[in-house]
Amino acid sequence: TLLSSLGLGTTLTFASSHWLLAWMGLEINTLAIIPLMAQHHHPRAVEATTKYFLTQATAAAMILFASTTNAWVTGAWDMNSLSNPIASAMILAALALKIGLAPMHFWMPEVMQGLDLLTGLVLSTWQKLAPLALIIQTAQATDPLLLTVLGLMSTLIGGWGGLNQTQLRKILAYSSIAHMGWMVIVLQYAPQLTLIALLTYIFMTSAAFLTLKASSATKIGTLATIWSKSPILATTTALVLLSLGGLPPLTGFMPKWLILPELAKQSLPLVATVMALAALLSLYFYLRLCYAMTLTISPNTTTSTTPWRVQATQASFPLALATVMTLGLLPIT
Repeated sequence: TLLSSLGLGTTLTFASSHWLLAWMGLEINTLAIIPLMAQHHHPRAVEATTKYFLTQATAAAMILFASTTNAWVTGAWDMNSLSNPIASAMILAALALKIGLAPMHFWMPEVMQGLDLLTGLVLSTWQKLAPLALIIQTAQATDPLLLTVLGLMSTLIGGWGGLNQTQLRKILAYSSIAHMGWMVIVLQYAPQLTLIALLTYIFMTSAAFLTLKASSATKIGTLATIWSKSPILATTTALVLLSLGGLPPLTGFMPKWLILPELAKQSLPLVATVMALAALLSLYFYLRLCYAMTLTISPNTTTSTTPWRVQATQASFPLALATVMTLGLLPIT
């Protein structure tokens, strides 16, 4: 029931051209994921769920308020008739809060840290779809400066925040913030690049989360013990992380390769430069994970207790598929 409601909420938002229906889809979506987040009854999970609920409820209320304001001024509930600048700025702020764009990103690492890895995967991929669809639909009505500032701040903060984290879920949350920044920055100039970036981001994040789930790792220290347990998985994971960091010839390079020339073409060379430098910050912490996984010999360096080696129960097909997509999709450009 919960999973189908999760799908239904997002689909409703996709299909709607009316603000109330879009709001309803987002609301169904939020209400469906909340029991999934709290299902382990761990205090940390309950705390994360509460934080998530409060932020999403605030964002939904803001969307309702802004669309009501817009309807009050223009007399139309249509999404395409966002002519009131205050309403469009408020809607963008609410949707940014929903997907965790900086400076509304503070809930994201905290919530991620309290969740199970698979719920974290749903939160960082599927939950981004509906708000992003709304952002794409209303992007032409919003102030370009606002979108640029949101994108730049997100890439910078997503890079800086992850630098001294040791928890893998928090690192992935910051990586998610940075990728959302890349998507938003190019939105008004080439929306199709936003979609490409979203697709590659979903593949890469799925591969990362499913790998961590297979080795049940949540801390950097645990990563150092993977290589003896499953050497091939350690190798592919290192490559997946480099792909997330955006190195050629891996898939993660594709959105950056297309977005930076597009920004330069729109005569925003400074923005493009800052984005490229912010990508280096993210690359640093992915490299740190790679280093811990593949370049250290575990018994001499790890300070954490070696986890019990339980037999993995998850299906290996999704992991294999996501890994292949993450490592080999660059030629389609």
